[in-house]
Amino acid sequence: MIDFHNHVLPNVDDGPTSMEMSLSMLQTAAEQGITDVVNTVHYQHPKIGGKEVGIDDLRFKIEDLLKRSKKRGIDINIHLGAEVFYLPNLLKIVEDPHVTMGNGRYMLIEFPFHMLPDGHEQVLFELKMKGITPIIAHSERYRPVQQNLEIVRNWIYSGCLIQVDGGSLLGYLGRSAKESAGKIISEGLCHIIGSDVHDDRRRNFCLEKAVTVGKELMGDQIIEMVTTIPEKILKGEPVEIEEIEVTYQSPTFLDKIKRRFDIIWN
Repeated sequence: MIDFHNHVLPNVDDGPTSMEMSLSMLQTAAEQGITDVVNTVHYQHPKIGGKEVGIDDLRFKIEDLLKRSKKRGIDINIHLGAEVFYLPNLLKIVEDPHVTMGNGRYMLIEFPFHMLPDGHEQVLFELKMKGITPIIAHSERYRPVQQNLEIVRNWIYSGCLIQVDGGSLLGYLGRSAKESAGKIISEGLCHIIGSDVHDDRRRNFCLEKAVTVGKELMGDQIIEMVTTIPEKILKGEPVEIEEIEVTYQSPTFLDKIKRRFDIIWN
């Protein structure tokens, strides 16, 4: 399995605070049958206070962690990614090789939990027009989504992929997140599941249990969300998105997307 969304590098963002904790987390991942983890470092998030780690330093940290894990018999691959906090500047930072994945074709984006910024739909649309597919991080944890699932349908309709935290599905992140995650999964609105790990205690790898619960909601199709789909993203290959109908967004915006959607690979 591929765990697409996690924070496993030590002393980089709000993830593990020591190398020993990182190794403990990777050991748990390997025991669950996870072969690859995509370390999605927080980028321009207020919680890291403006501190950004250069891509060369991140690559060095990954190599160091890989060497130490191999010595402990932990056979796992680590891929570098980013969880980009939404600001209106997304189109201005796309040239930074750290903010996108899959040869610059995908961007994992997170929003403030209690609100969705005005105008974010247009920014996501413009990213899509540039050939960058937005992936909405832990979509089930946003308060507006918990109140109105049509927001998720609209994101998919506009060409975005949807990621759900395994911890939400298991109830580790609160009742509202669990209920929302269950609805997103059961209604076929999810494309990727990730553990979104931060430590070796409350926020550790949980992909194996999440997949088991997900199977009860939608069957074996959920396996694609931790194998085929994240693999395609890492390779920069297109991911097919099923057509859906929505009523949430303004007709003008949706009509614009419908006119151009056919010329953009998903």
